[in-house]
This record gives sequence, structure tokens and C-alpha cells, in this order.
Amino acid sequence: MIWNQHIECMERERMRSLQGERLQEMVERIYHNVPFYRRKLQDEGIEPADVRTIDDLRRLPFTTKQDLRDNYPFGLFAVPQQDIVRLHASSGTTGKPTVVGYTHHDILMWSEVVARSLAMAGVTRSDIIQVAYGYGLFTGGLGLHYGAEKVGASVIPISGGNTKKQLQLMQDFGSTVLACTPSYASFLGEAIREAGMDSSDLHLRAGIFGAEPWTEEMRAEIEGLLGIKAYDIYGLSEVIGPGVSMECSSQRGMHIFEDHFIPEIIDPDTCEVLPYGDLGELVFTPVTKEALPLMRYRTRDLTRLHATACDCGRTLVRMEKCVGRSDDMLIIRGVNVFPSQVESVLLEMNETKPHYLIVVDRENNLDTLEIRVEVEDQFFSDEVGELEALQERIKHNIQSTLGISARIRLVEPRTIERSAGKAQRVIDNRTP
Repeated sequence: MIWNQHIECMERERMRSLQGERLQEMVERIYHNVPFYRRKLQDEGIEPADVRTIDDLRRLPFTTKQDLRDNYPFGLFAVPQQDIVRLHASSGTTGKPTVVGYTHHDILMWSEVVARSLAMAGVTRSDIIQVAYGYGLFTGGLGLHYGAEKVGASVIPISGGNTKKQLQLMQDFGSTVLACTPSYASFLGEAIREAGMDSSDLHLRAGIFGAEPWTEEMRAEIEGLLGIKAYDIYGLSEVIGPGVSMECSSQRGMHIFEDHFIPEIIDPDTCEVLPYGDLGELVFTPVTKEALPLMRYRTRDLTRLHATACDCGRTLVRMEKCVGRSDDMLIIRGVNVFPSQVESVLLEMNETKPHYLIVVDRENNLDTLEIRVEVEDQFFSDEVGELEALQERIKHNIQSTLGISARIRLVEPRTIERSAGKAQRVIDNRTP
């Protein structure tokens, strides 16, 4: 099902023309309404009239998360405070939070792109969608909520956590679609099994999972546990929230709603714009937002873009699953390490659970890497020899994938802390 065929199947040159028009309008707005951007553009010798087409985008300066923190709380808003109808903020644990404002128009646009996203997963007004993303300042819960209501689906706004209640309502209300983080979906699947239930006891058929990186191996794990088709949704609060891009049924990447969010891929070191197919940092310019229209926002997410035709008929550019982030990439003994690489190795092994913790430290001026891994119940035995053999196999597979050795520590099932929100995968104890 295509929610907005006119936009989602638009011919590429017409899309570029539309983007150019909206980029012109956005630059005009921020130049006159946001002193920070006016100074930034003037420093580059750029005036609004200099931006004529989408090709002029690469001339514009970048925006970073630090810029939002430096202008905390409302310094980057492009509309008067009385026009702001909603405020969200990031859930970061360091520094000031990044504050995001929405006008009434922004909320309607957000609902539209989330409705498009849900339609890609086949969600209709006949569905019952259980929204187990967190509500509140986090954009996940309310973002999916408003989009689901626009589609006409019945929404269960249960938020995250309270797993026993999640399972009860899932069964009693006949939920057909689950929306939450992939790590929590995996946890719910485990809880279903531990409660003596089976996925066939439920009506679930699809899952909308995002807010954290996850691998194809974890997709297979979740689909097996819940008996569903799992879809990847992407978004970030600074750009809008969930609904920036979404997988269609072909699952060859996530279609970006580029009539609202213009994507680029850059080299994170040189900031050079890279061509389709090259791995780099994802940059977005949300051209239709009224309250917070950021200019070339550096997401720090690493991925590739593709503009080739998709079997679903949509012409929107697609982004691959993010392989990590340029700012949380771990450099250990000179080697770049992403948590998703570790997850991929563990999920290929039958004996381990998709719950792990990477602990990085420094001993005698040398980086150390420890990976704590949960073992499946049936494999966590008193046979020391068997556990040692498993530990060696994991160590070998990790080294083959990462290119460096790691200390493997096997832990009992359910000992690594679970979260209804984003899972904490890394503890870095090295002194900055």
C-alpha cells in the first residue's frame, strides 16, 4: 500500500525541483528569523538569493548537535514562542539536552510521514497497533501514536516497560502490530517464551522497530520469536522524530521522505559530499519544518544512499541500515569497532542470546576489550569444559570479524540489564 503516491512515486527530476523550491524557502526563513543562522551564512558570504537550486545545498554550512546545545533551549527556533505547540528533548545523558519544537503544521507533517511509514508495513485502519516506545520527551511514542491515528488504526498507548501488562494486552486486545525498540522486541519475545506462551497465541503480524541500530541477524531472531515480519524505521528527534525513513515490503533499504528531509552522505573527516553507494555520514536538511528547520544537520550515523529503482514502485532515495555512528565508533588499538559487528557475530551462534555488553578499558596504557555475553539457558551448564570451548569459539569469531582480540566473559541468562528504551551496549572506561 502506498499512502501518498503523488510524492512517493514522483519522477526524480520533479523531486529535485521540489526540493530546490523548498530549500530556497527554508534558507529565506532561517536567515531572517534565526540570528545564529544569519551569522553563519554571512560568515560564508551567502545570502538567501544565492540559493537557487538543490545543487546549492552543498555550499551551505553544517549544523551539529553542539550547535543545538550552545543555543539551548530555544535559540534555533524560527517561529515565535506562541506558535510552538509541543516541545520534545533528547534523552542524552551528557551535556545539555537538545530541545525540539513543533508548530501545528509540524505536527501534521510528522503525522503524515509516519502514516506513510506505517503504510509501507501494510498497516491499515483494521490494525491494532501496540506502541511500546517511550512516551514523554522522547519522540518515539507520540510520533508513532499520531501517525497510527492518521492511518486510522486502533492505538494502544502503553509506552515502554511493564512487560507483564504488555503481554496481557497484546493477547487480550489482539494487537496486530508492535512498535518498539528492537532490543525490547527481543526481550518481549523471550518473555513470551518464558511465560509458556507461543507466538501463535497472538495476533501479531508486523513489527515497527527503530531508535537503535540492529542487524539482519537480530531481525531474524525477532521474527522467529514473535512470528512476525519486522520492519526498520529511522528517525531522530532533531530532524522530526520517527518517520524520516522506513522500509517497504521489499526491504532493500529505508525510503527517505525526501520531499521533507533532503539527505546527503559526506566524508565525516573532510565533509566532502560523497556519491550514491559510498559509505559515509548521513546529513539531513528538513526543509518543511517551521519551528526548527536545521541546515545540513550532521546525524553522525554512518550509512549509504541508493537511488536505483525499488520493486515497490517508490522512487524515493533509500538508505541502508546504519552500521554505526561516527561519534560512538570505538577505536580500540587503532581498529574501528562498532557494536553492531559484535551483535552480528553473537546472533550467528545458537548458544548465545542477543544481549551483550562491551566494556572498554585501559591497562598499562593499552586498550582492553571485554565482551560480556549471555548464554542460552540450555547451554549454560556446570560443564566447565563446554563453557570454555564456547568462550574460545566466540573469541575466535569476534577476532575474525573485528580484527582484534577480545576477552570474552560468559554470563548467565537475564543478568545483563534490559531496557524498554535504547539498550546500553558500551561502557568505555578509558580516560579521555
